[in-house]
Amino acid sequence: MIFDILTIFPDFFQSPLEESILRRARDKGSIEVHITNIRDFAFDKHAMTDDRPFGGGEGMVMKAEPLAAALQSIEKVIDTPRVILLSPQGRAFTQEVAGELAAEPQLIMICGRYEGVDERFRQHYVSDEISIGDYILTGGELAALIVIDAVTRLLPGVLGCAASAEKDTFSRNLLKHPQYTRPREFEGLAVPEDLLSGDHQRIEEYRFIASIRQTLAKRPELLARETFSKSEIKLLKKNELYAPIEEIRKGRIS
Repeated sequence: MIFDILTIFPDFFQSPLEESILRRARDKGSIEVHITNIRDFAFDKHAMTDDRPFGGGEGMVMKAEPLAAALQSIEKVIDTPRVILLSPQGRAFTQEVAGELAAEPQLIMICGRYEGVDERFRQHYVSDEISIGDYILTGGELAALIVIDAVTRLLPGVLGCAASAEKDTFSRNLLKHPQYTRPREFEGLAVPEDLLSGDHQRIEEYRFIASIRQTLAKRPELLARETFSKSEIKLLKKNELYAPIEEIRKGRIS
């Protein structure tokens, strides 16, 4: 998969892309990341990529011409690659959206800055806007890195254990169950006996119920969107968890 990043701060990406899973994915050829410096496509001697907004007001606006020229310089592997503007006005970036983007052969991401980009560029060139949360960053670079990381780990062969992605938090509308490792006891707290039983069904049932309890405690609204198999419903009822979930679905608990 190819990620093309348009930014005025190309050095921002150097260190993160050289670490952990992203570095291994690049070394294996699972992903390519190309950085385009928008300033290289500015038309004036000062390499200006922003200007004051028409009508007055605070801040600066990224100019349409250098953005368009930078975008047009990118080698496209398909006729109409997804062009994403990282913006607080975009749709929320979720695990579902990450899965959607992972099916694309190429993503072109534009890192907005200042008060945003010229609306004419957005209308003419941008096919998607994505927000990583309801807060404001200095620029879209951090958001682009988050998208790259979340999408990359979903690509075939990137993770050492494919099941890790399949069972992550948000792979369903559930938070992941608590995790434990050695030692068996830490400061008087023991690992739950179910996890030490060696009984795979017992372990899976324990983890499912623990996941439900985590979600009820921390993000109950997620359960309103989740569906369960007949065996899961039976297990929920046995542990007196089905009724609270039904209350959430009816909007009585938030």
